[in-house]
Amino acid sequence: MDLSTKFDGLVLKNPLMPAAGPLVGDAEKILWLKEAGLGGLVAKTISTKDAHIPHPCIIGEGNAIYNCELWTEYPKEKWINEFLPELKAKKGDTPLIISVGYTKEDMEELIPLLDEFADAFEVSCHYVGTDHEKMGEVVRTIRSLTTKPFYMKISPHIPDPAHFARIIKENGANGVVAINSLGPSMVIDIANRKMACSNDKGFVWMSGPVIKPLALATVYTIKQAEPSLTVIGVGGVSSAKDVIEFLLAGASAVGMLSAPMLKGKELYAKVIADLPKELEKYGFSSVQEVIDTHLTNMVTYEHELPAVDKDKCTHCRLCERNCPYFAIDMVEGCPSFNKDKCFRCGLCASRCPVRAIKF
Repeated sequence: MDLSTKFDGLVLKNPLMPAAGPLVGDAEKILWLKEAGLGGLVAKTISTKDAHIPHPCIIGEGNAIYNCELWTEYPKEKWINEFLPELKAKKGDTPLIISVGYTKEDMEELIPLLDEFADAFEVSCHYVGTDHEKMGEVVRTIRSLTTKPFYMKISPHIPDPAHFARIIKENGANGVVAINSLGPSMVIDIANRKMACSNDKGFVWMSGPVIKPLALATVYTIKQAEPSLTVIGVGGVSSAKDVIEFLLAGASAVGMLSAPMLKGKELYAKVIADLPKELEKYGFSSVQEVIDTHLTNMVTYEHELPAVDKDKCTHCRLCERNCPYFAIDMVEGCPSFNKDKCFRCGLCASRCPVRAIKF
């Protein structure tokens, strides 16, 4: 099974990378991920000044990570003099994407200092705001300073991802990393009447599997608007199936960070090991075949009643209890649909634990 993916002169042996964050905060961590078999590497966001981060700064609950972490806590000199030379010497042919932030002035200082170590750049620009003209200035500045590929990381607060994609393409970017964490959000400790984790304004940012639907939609929107742009999908990846979904939506590679913080760092190796089996399960012969596949959107307004496979049905009654239209009665232990009440909404089929209900 060919798991490789190629874009903008970069060759990845598989499409899985880390995303910028605490798991890629120094050379030791990044090299651990290389040994886990990832197709590409990413360094935590470097800025002109080291970050002063409140503690605690990360909370994991359910399917979400909440954080008030910032960019790297190390000064740029430590990256330039210590971490990046070690990575350059030991990473082999695995591409290294260096994340940088945030403003035009930061780029003018950082890109020349980091260029020799980077195979590509990821640019975190959420402090630039939503002004597309300012965004264009940042992109033009970066393009003037490097011949390396670079990808602008889009924040969920950007109101028009398609317009964002057009602006960065016109000004010289190679693509987009989609998406950044969602926020501001909040986590409250009821027992102690306080914020469980927060910045000085009381807020945190949310990532993890919970944000995957929004991330997929943003990837798809950007790729539909500007098909020539490379998209790296980030936000909610936690399984080989998720990797395939992002590739189908338009990504050429994916980044995963929050799920290993919730489920354990060995998840990286598991996703890579599971990917060939998952591709085969869905009838794909390579990662590139997934990337080349076009999603269809079959919208219909008339539909027959759901059908029930009585041999599969376990009589759990979940469909009956969940039905918002009160359209399901249990007959001989299996669901029966009232044709006058059933709205054909599909909830029962999606919630059936054994997939006994189908349209």
